[in-house]
Amino acid sequence: MQEDAGREFLKYVHQLPSSASFTGKGFLGYNFGSLESRKVEILYVESELGHDTFFVSKKMTRFYYIIDGAGSFTIGGGRYEVGPGMLVEVPPRVEFTYSGKMKMLALGTPQWTRGNEQVTRWNPDVTGHDSPVETQSHSFAARLVRARVLGKSPAGAFLRINQAVWNALPAALTNFAPVRAYGKWLHAVTLLQMRRAQALSTYFFRNRAELELIQHLVARKERGDVLRVAVLGCSTGAEAYSVAWAIRSARPDLKLHMQALDISRQAVEFAEQGRYSLVSPQLTDTSICSAMSPAEVEQVFDRDSDSVTVKSWIKQGIEWRVGDAGDPDLAGILGQQDIVIANNFLCHMEPPDAERCLRAIARLVRPGGRLFVSGIDLDVRSRVAADQHWEPIQEMLEEIHEQDRKLGARWPCHYAGIEPLNKKRHDWRLRYAAGYQLTNTPADSASASLGDSNEDLKPVGAGSTF
Repeated sequence: MQEDAGREFLKYVHQLPSSASFTGKGFLGYNFGSLESRKVEILYVESELGHDTFFVSKKMTRFYYIIDGAGSFTIGGGRYEVGPGMLVEVPPRVEFTYSGKMKMLALGTPQWTRGNEQVTRWNPDVTGHDSPVETQSHSFAARLVRARVLGKSPAGAFLRINQAVWNALPAALTNFAPVRAYGKWLHAVTLLQMRRAQALSTYFFRNRAELELIQHLVARKERGDVLRVAVLGCSTGAEAYSVAWAIRSARPDLKLHMQALDISRQAVEFAEQGRYSLVSPQLTDTSICSAMSPAEVEQVFDRDSDSVTVKSWIKQGIEWRVGDAGDPDLAGILGQQDIVIANNFLCHMEPPDAERCLRAIARLVRPGGRLFVSGIDLDVRSRVAADQHWEPIQEMLEEIHEQDRKLGARWPCHYAGIEPLNKKRHDWRLRYAAGYQLTNTPADSASASLGDSNEDLKPVGAGSTF
């Protein structure tokens, strides 16, 4: 009887998911998952600034119950102030967005489906401008590959089959020029078919080769030197702590000043605690210690039953910040850095937005400092690197690139996939390096980064638009 009651509990009572279902520039959302009723979808939304875009639903009616905080909804051109205990109804075919710091329960009927809505323009309360959203979704090719037949995506099925076949092929064959060319075509189709969305997925020691290179670089510092490091897009803290561990293990005498920044307040607050579960993911769909050996877990953490806490000697000197990595004023806020790490979040931006963000990030690096940037469209990275005359760090270049590929072997059928290294390219060192030395002066970098217009950076749209 007790076992039957437990099954009934799981059937009728739903818990808040441990990891975020979707994120945006100013909000974070959790989907309660499969309900018995297919007529309604229920989500929990934490808005830090608001939704970054305006959008219109074709068939879906949305309801927002404000649990905590205050803000406003802009619906059909009218602006409505809201607070705790208020319910907002948004009918289909009406443009809307929301702004403010709020916690909300969101209900939608019928359930959200891809293609149900149209994103129209940016929300100036979040992005600083209300220009139309620039996407490729209106091109004929994009509409073709995103078409659905009986609710299914033929292009999606085609790409999944190709990815399975590609993963089964030996490297000698996938490096063959005609096969590589087919892979590039598949990746181009993927970029049209998939919508980019931010994610909090991360784990410790994600790229061991990069950590080793950082240790080699800091080994050259004078004894007792101050080392300033910024980790952007820090998510729930795994990368910042991994870098701090690498530096302090190699050079405990250095005075490390690290600033870790993410746009999600919830992620930053979680990261600052430095406490992780070993049995269930938290805010992310990845196991935080999956790439660590038992000995490394013991070295980095203090363990308490089924959870671990980062040791105090690693946490010391890290300042956790909520902020936008694409903020043109970020260099003035954080100051010049010896090392800037901007890994695994620029790929989730559309290429023009990622390029503007990368140019702004470069302003953080002091002349002669190092920038590490992986998890980005290689065309974007190599274009900016060539334009600003960055010097690729050749030490461990191939090892770092291959480590990235192993960690996310999703090329060519995922937008975040990393293409195989191709030494036949004349620019292969510049293209495949994940670390660079920047020799421009701050003024030169600012001029090259933002031009005369100092155009605002555009944020990332979320997969679901609650």
